[in-house]
Amino acid sequence: WGGPEAGATESPEVLQPIHMRLLRGGTVAARRAVGLQQRSASTSAAAALASRDRFDVRHLGPREADHAEMLAAIGVSSMEELTTKTVPSNILLSRPLDLGPYSPGLSETDALEELRRLVEPNKVMRSMLGMGYHDCKTPAVILRNVLENPGWYTQYTPYQPEVSQGRLESLMNFQTMVSDLTAMEMCNSSLLDEATAAAEAMAMIYGAASGKGIFFVDQRVHPQTKAVVRTRAEGHGITVVEGDYATYTPQEGLCGALVQYPATDGAVLSYGDFADKMHAAGAKLAVAADLLSLTKLTPPGEWGAD
Repeated sequence: WGGPEAGATESPEVLQPIHMRLLRGGTVAARRAVGLQQRSASTSAAAALASRDRFDVRHLGPREADHAEMLAAIGVSSMEELTTKTVPSNILLSRPLDLGPYSPGLSETDALEELRRLVEPNKVMRSMLGMGYHDCKTPAVILRNVLENPGWYTQYTPYQPEVSQGRLESLMNFQTMVSDLTAMEMCNSSLLDEATAAAEAMAMIYGAASGKGIFFVDQRVHPQTKAVVRTRAEGHGITVVEGDYATYTPQEGLCGALVQYPATDGAVLSYGDFADKMHAAGAKLAVAADLLSLTKLTPPGEWGAD
């Protein structure tokens, strides 16, 4: 700013920035210099804003001093030394990770644009896979207020008690709905996938069976569910027997059985007599049920599912 200390008079012009007076009456060189200065300031501001579009700048992680303190506490000098001592040498990558054009990293905006470019050639076709994989039409109100609501999806995992009130309410609604649809007295809200839930049911039945180590799986159970059940059974020492529920005769040491409702081929089967047969043998019956189908079918709790 111009002022008396610079020898200026008390005219109104004194109160104007010097660069404004230069632009009004200065030389072409002076006007050009001011323009460059303004463009430079604009570029710097754009660069500052662009840096905030990157995740590493926004991430509230440990500071360098925190890194040093934690490394000293476990007796290593660097993250590289920690990695070398932790990761087995036969799987440790000895060179920088090469992600091609993505190696320098992308800003959030650039990443979203690149993802849109990658998925644009995709064609959404009708799925004929079946086996529990079906199209899902999510109402917009649920999509907007639940799935896209940060207050619902960013707090903690559903397995921890320190969840937000909104998520607790959602889980309560979910397990109440499942209890109604299945006609079961109790329901949890672990939100496991179907195959893992079936394996958990087998493990629970086995744990309460006092040493009985045979578990029957009907041949019409989804293949991915059977695969997970078999893997879990190996760890528990459970023998999995697969067959047709309609012709299966309970054997000595049977702790339980698993059926699919509706079956993997879409058939709606009546398992009431099979449930009675299992109970007569002192075994429990687990049912992998499609929730939407239970709005029309007789719920498992009404024909003997455990």
